[in-house]
Amino acid sequence: MGQSAEFGKFLKVMRARLSPEDAGAQESSGARRVPGLRREEVARLSGVSTDYYTRLEQGRNIHPSRAVLDSVARALRLDAGEQAHMMDLLEHCASSAGNPGPVQKVRPALRQLLDAVGDVPAMVLGRRADVLAGNRLAHLLFTDFSVLPAPERNLTRWIILDPSAGALFRDWKTVAAEAVGALRMDVGRHPNDPQTNQLVGELAVHSDHFRQWWAGHRVASRSAGTVRLHHPVVGDLELNFETLSLPDDPDQLLRVYSAKAGSPSSDALTLLSFGEVGTQAPVPEPARRDDS
Repeated sequence: MGQSAEFGKFLKVMRARLSPEDAGAQESSGARRVPGLRREEVARLSGVSTDYYTRLEQGRNIHPSRAVLDSVARALRLDAGEQAHMMDLLEHCASSAGNPGPVQKVRPALRQLLDAVGDVPAMVLGRRADVLAGNRLAHLLFTDFSVLPAPERNLTRWIILDPSAGALFRDWKTVAAEAVGALRMDVGRHPNDPQTNQLVGELAVHSDHFRQWWAGHRVASRSAGTVRLHHPVVGDLELNFETLSLPDDPDQLLRVYSAKAGSPSSDALTLLSFGEVGTQAPVPEPARRDDS
């Protein structure tokens, strides 16, 4: 029931964010007591009965067909990542979880690859965005996760709770919200994981932003993009990143950051590679972490 309940909560939040106009539903009579679409409107758009859709939202132990799920996804205007998360919430049974998974290890050949691409920052991310390994330039650009206590070697935790991350990322809110969305997807694939639950609890206690984003059931799966940084040693950088799945290493990702050749950002990375300090240098608490 635990994971079915999460499935129901997800549907309810997705329904609440849509207006009838957004969803193409015919406006019904009567005052609206809740934001977004009504259950009967989603049911009508999905081609199912209101009773059936209500049972879906209530987390009843029912088994909808793929055709029904696709119809519900279209009615709620889910994007590809949100639809994948919805399927994860149904397919992964909470009763089979609850015990810590195996300790993730990085293959020696993969560590060798990290060092071989030492002119660009690179790291290996595991479950929950745990930082399993990183090369020297990644440590200088972000922080040396290897010297942190084991529970703190997590990219999402660092982004949200560490003041140096708030000062480093020029678009901190966007980066942090996407990190939370990726954590949400991990929870869907691995329900009731004790380490994940501990991480979510810690972030919820210490971050108002995290509580807001988590309650919104946002999901994110961006594997490539651009980040804008203000590094305390080398100044402003604009870096592209690519996140690659590792078929032989389940739940591990290789993330590599690079700059356009001949750009000021490329020069800054070269300068940083000769430095001895990274974002461990004292930085002020960023005001944007606490604004509304």
